Amino acid sequence: MYRQQQFQWAEDDFDLPEGVGRLDLSAPIDGKKYVMYHGTTSTNAAAIKQSGFQQSKDGMLGPGVYLSRDLKKASRYPIGHPENDRVVVVVLVSVGKVIAINYQGHPLQKTWHYSGYDTAWVPPNCGMVQSGLEEDCVWDPTRIKRFFTIKPRPVQPGYGAQGYM
Repeated sequence: MYRQQQFQWAEDDFDLPEGVGRLDLSAPIDGKKYVMYHGTTSTNAAAIKQSGFQQSKDGMLGPGVYLSRDLKKASRYPIGHPENDRVVVVVLVSVGKVIAINYQGHPLQKTWHYSGYDTAWVPPNCGMVQSGLEEDCVWDPTRIKRFFTIKPRPVQPGYGAQGYM
């Protein structure tokens, strides 16, 4: 009987650049830099490496580049795409001026960038995202510097996600 291969996502430890913080679930602070993640396909990751990020035409927060400080969130994308072809691009983002969009129908939900904000942040568990995980949208792709990519690691048969029985 065919058994579907399972994968796990893990970020290797790496040294953060000076002034960059690791994930905490508090709001991103204006003017700070954060490590963020963008889930995509292998093909799209190659295009990002070649040409950089491009704004999406639309989305829950309007046009921009959609990222998360939560690897768990980014590793789900693209939803419905085979996990063995998913890639997470690890980036460094200078967030600039940040606005929290914390409920559906927020008056600036899709127009925040016209009011002088550089990044829109959806807090975790605010009801905007079904997964309950945080999301960020960066208006200007030049605020994003690519670090590297990570791929899921196959889980060995008989072993759990931590690599032991």
